Amino acid sequence: MVGREKEFSIHFVPGHCQLVEEEVNVPSRRVLITGATGLLGRAVYKEFHQNNWHAVGCGFRRARPKFEHVNLLDANAVHHIVYDFQPHVIVHCAAERRPDVVENQPDAAAQLNVDASGNLAKEAAAIGAFLIYISSDYVFDGTNPPYREEDIPSPLNLYGKTKLEGEKAVLENNLGAAVLRIPILYGEVEKLEESSVTVMFDKVQFSNKSANMDHWQQRFPTHVKDVASVCRQLAEKRMLDPSIKGTFHWSGNEQMTKYEMACAIADAFNLPSSHLRPITDSPVLGAQRPKNSQLDCSKLETLGIGQRTPFRIGIKESLWPFLIDKRWRQTVFH
Repeated sequence: MVGREKEFSIHFVPGHCQLVEEEVNVPSRRVLITGATGLLGRAVYKEFHQNNWHAVGCGFRRARPKFEHVNLLDANAVHHIVYDFQPHVIVHCAAERRPDVVENQPDAAAQLNVDASGNLAKEAAAIGAFLIYISSDYVFDGTNPPYREEDIPSPLNLYGKTKLEGEKAVLENNLGAAVLRIPILYGEVEKLEESSVTVMFDKVQFSNKSANMDHWQQRFPTHVKDVASVCRQLAEKRMLDPSIKGTFHWSGNEQMTKYEMACAIADAFNLPSSHLRPITDSPVLGAQRPKNSQLDCSKLETLGIGQRTPFRIGIKESLWPFLIDKRWRQTVFH
């Protein structure tokens, strides 16, 4: 796993196919990423892989062929991949992150967000691996922002409660672990529904139909590649300094409601936004949301860790493949 390994590749020439054995360099630093098929996990895998780490990702339903198929609820399967790979770092991205799904399936959500996280922390501690547990700004009630790491959590919904319980399970089972709380995410999605930011793009594009957009909850949209960079920087700093542990916050710094995000998306693609209607009442359906759970990121910034992509740049990169009216392409990019 370290140094040089044999790898086979297929070489094609017209009328001929040949299997060739080649030597490849394998980086000495090893990282295991859970939830590697998800929006954040894909970005974390890519970030480490492109920065001279031997990255192995694991997933469940969509794992093959790129990633290892691992059921995180199966303690034996988790033990085997951790013990066999011997990672220096584990980034735990896998979670049930949809608040309304958590409310409807509380037991399944608790198994993944809490029980599996505690078990993974235990396995990481057993081999001396640095675990980064991805948590959420929803551990706060949103009444007194911005929130520092030492502020007392008070989650409003079951999702926030399971993430907070996951934090406790991780830190109880692994004193050297890190918790990284992050807010609403977007990035290079495989489908628009993968992020609650990008999912708005259809409503923005279909301007012949008015659309109600939340203008109550204050959000801080954060690009997954920025979170991935923070995870890598945190891991690399930890390998030099074992005092790097505990709870950290990272977030984009542009405050927007979903209505304001939708208007920014429309503006980025030179699309009309007059059909978008701001709704200033607090939502009555679904899981309760915090009004403003802004995270104070100064702890990581003091360590020299961070990366922020401006929303208009990041969202244009992310949504470009889903632009329906191709006539806009010249006006957007030329």
